[in-house]
Amino acid sequence: MSNEQQSGKMWSGRFREPLDPEFEAWQRSIIFDWRLLDEEVAASKAHASALGAAGILSKSETAELREALDAIAAEHASEGGKALVRDHVTAEDIHHFVELKLVERLGSLGLKLHTGRSRNEQIATDLRLYVRDCIEQTTCGIAGWARALVEQARAAGQAAMPSYTHLQRAEPVLVAHWLLAYVEMALRDASRLAACATRLNLCPLGSGAVAGATLALDRSIAARELGFAAPTANSIDAVSDRDFVLEYLHALTILGLHLSRFAEEITLFATAEFGFVLLPEAFSTGSSAMPQKKNPDLTELIRAKVGRIDGAAQAIAMQLKGLPLAYNKDMQETQEPVFAVDFVPGMLKLMARFTAALQFNYERMNRAAQSGCLNAMAAATYLVHKGLPFRTAHEKIGHAVRFAIEKGVELGGLTLDELRQFGPEFGEDFYNAITLNATLDCHDVSGGTARDEVRQALDFASERIAALTRSSMKEAVHAGA
Repeated sequence: MSNEQQSGKMWSGRFREPLDPEFEAWQRSIIFDWRLLDEEVAASKAHASALGAAGILSKSETAELREALDAIAAEHASEGGKALVRDHVTAEDIHHFVELKLVERLGSLGLKLHTGRSRNEQIATDLRLYVRDCIEQTTCGIAGWARALVEQARAAGQAAMPSYTHLQRAEPVLVAHWLLAYVEMALRDASRLAACATRLNLCPLGSGAVAGATLALDRSIAARELGFAAPTANSIDAVSDRDFVLEYLHALTILGLHLSRFAEEITLFATAEFGFVLLPEAFSTGSSAMPQKKNPDLTELIRAKVGRIDGAAQAIAMQLKGLPLAYNKDMQETQEPVFAVDFVPGMLKLMARFTAALQFNYERMNRAAQSGCLNAMAAATYLVHKGLPFRTAHEKIGHAVRFAIEKGVELGGLTLDELRQFGPEFGEDFYNAITLNATLDCHDVSGGTARDEVRQALDFASERIAALTRSSMKEAVHAGA
């Protein structure tokens, strides 16, 4: 018997010489794909069911294998057990590890499970299961953050703040309207992940190494047991497809960008220069040198994490570039970038708690919303209602704004006589048309910041978040089944 056979390799029959020891250690993937133990066990159980239905395994053999697989998963469920998987000295990868453990328990029956399958289809299946579960966890985290945003929006009531373009004050908006902008982003992120989950939810088992299984397996058995919508349609594509990994990481990158934008605004608004937000102490740190400091560490770290996520996506893109069909060892490198972003669901949970703990200085935000002639757009709209073309109205209000700035007052601080030097259209009703509430309510269109519109938007956002949560729970129950 060769050295390779003695060491229990899955492919040793063809080889006479042992592997170079350093190369053997370097090419092993068990040091990171140990994370796929649960997925490997689930896929192996499903394959056993298919083999049983095909008559390759007897009913008792199928039951023995499935029980042994469950026992292997249970034995290594703890942190210590996971370390034993990762540090196994013989196993090349998670597939080899499970096979070795099966042989320890069942002897030659453990070897029989590999009938009619290849590691190429196994890793393709395991990764799909893993990413599908990650999407479920991430979607739950998105729903939690969105709920926290909506709760803060409801608590803000009719408090207003400046909106910004080019980071310059633009128009007053409701604080709730600003917060709901991030809810929309979060819901789009959930939608992108759902679309990715739909596309990946096909089962590669039965694809063999590249050309399909050499046994007449009913592929729907494994697909159904694992909660996939159907088997994959093409064996070559099935074993070489990692689109779903790249798509998942791209969706996470956009989510990370949205989290980073929110984190940046909170960091900015918490400065003394803005003073709109009071950072919660439970999510802040101090300075080792300056006793007065309260630093926004959470938002700064959130802002930075998108770099790691996007880096993972870029790594996958470069790994897949130019690969010929079908499976290539390069694809082993597509696993670690997925594992490298496993912090995202936990980050979302932290963001939800942080968002819920934020305290807003509504008085200061309201004052800011009423300074700097931010009602100039409403003033121009007033003149439009008097029959002026908008460009003419814009010009007249621009002159009035410059005059008010020079005088050191807001538009409402100009007398009617002062206003009428810019046009006879100004009347006493001008002042009511440029109050804060009137300025908000003149944006009375779907998606605008008018108070009635925002109340409806809050209810609609709550409904969509509830639907997202129900969908996530349904998927979790289905996966558990």
